[in-house]
Amino acid sequence: MPLQVRRVVTGHTPDGKAVVKIDGVSPPRPGRSGAVETTVVWSTEGFPVNNDGDEDGGTREVGITHPNGTVFRVVWFGPGNPAMVHRTDSIDYAVVISGEIDMELDDGAGVHLKAGDVLVQRGTVHNWVNRGSEPCVIAFVLIHAKPVEAGGKVLEATMH
Repeated sequence: MPLQVRRVVTGHTPDGKAVVKIDGVSPPRPGRSGAVETTVVWSTEGFPVNNDGDEDGGTREVGITHPNGTVFRVVWFGPGNPAMVHRTDSIDYAVVISGEIDMELDDGAGVHLKAGDVLVQRGTVHNWVNRGSEPCVIAFVLIHAKPVEAGGKVLEATMH
């Protein structure tokens, strides 16, 4: 598996002292194909986030987004990855860690991103396409948001 993300998670002892609770490889999640791999580094439920307890937020079952919560995910896109056109009910912060990728919108417009570039995705229909010869790795933070409204109707989250 090409995607190996070390995650270090802090927490507290019963008397409130800061400690490292987890230091290891983030659990992998099955992808839609061999050309996409993903791991959920952490997820949360509710706002404000509760930092008490010892639950491993990286093993919580989540969809692409998490209703009334957050998802911190790293995705490996191999060259020629399959299309996954979708809209999320979230605001997504994306940081390209390595490689290059095209982010396409539903009208065919898009933007080419490379390592170090960042993107703020605000509930738009989009797709990620790696047309290069090298893999691309992106870190995403998805924060639940109210659905986008346009023309007097709510635009629902979708997956094609």
